[in-house]
Amino acid sequence: MTKNENGTVSYAVNNQIGTIEFYHPKGNSLPGSLLRELAKTIHQAGVDDETQVLVLKSSGEGAFCAGASFDELNAIRDLDEGKEFFMGFANVINAMRTCPKIIIARVHGKTVGGGIGLIAASDFIVASNSASVKLSELSLGIGPFVVGPAVGRKLGVAAFSTLALDADTWYSADWALNHGLFNKLTNSIAELDTEILRLSENLAKSNPEALTHMKEIFWQATGHWGATLEQRAEISGKLVLSDYTKETLNKFREKK
Repeated sequence: MTKNENGTVSYAVNNQIGTIEFYHPKGNSLPGSLLRELAKTIHQAGVDDETQVLVLKSSGEGAFCAGASFDELNAIRDLDEGKEFFMGFANVINAMRTCPKIIIARVHGKTVGGGIGLIAASDFIVASNSASVKLSELSLGIGPFVVGPAVGRKLGVAAFSTLALDADTWYSADWALNHGLFNKLTNSIAELDTEILRLSENLAKSNPEALTHMKEIFWQATGHWGATLEQRAEISGKLVLSDYTKETLNKFREKK
């Protein structure tokens, strides 16, 4: 994988374990081009006969994912552009939801906003004990509408509302574990990688038909999400054009 200023997505297979890795120099944030490539890669990996299980990870030792690209949010000028941008997150979540392979997320650092949607759309999440989370959208004037179904499905309404409404607070990895966002915590990156390898190797040896049926059970009653997430993307696309959100995004840019 060649790292560059536009970000990259790579896919590699080893011993029936497919690894999807994304990178962006700004905290592994997710501009539209990266979201499109990520959704495409997940679709391709889902039909790859050489792969039995998938691992989703990001590069580096800093943030797992800084969420939406602020540069692109600031550049949105009309509803079509706004909806298209937020559909990027919708398409990735739907790709993960409909992928027939079990997806394990390797979460090594802090995660903000849309990145929590990637975590919540994974089937099993192993995180380091420094992997705190913040659902910051409301503080920007938008709201976590597109990622909401995935996050709410994992956390339940009470914990989802805690993250969504207390949008300026970082919640610890222990909080995320106790409320069901994470499945397992590790004490170091080395331990994180060991656990990811152990789990993925075990799943790669499992009956693939059984895994496919398990995936279907995990995601039952979500068939309407295609239309739901598109509707949520339109809501977010409208909100990002509001005077309140534009002013908030400009203030954030001035602080940087």
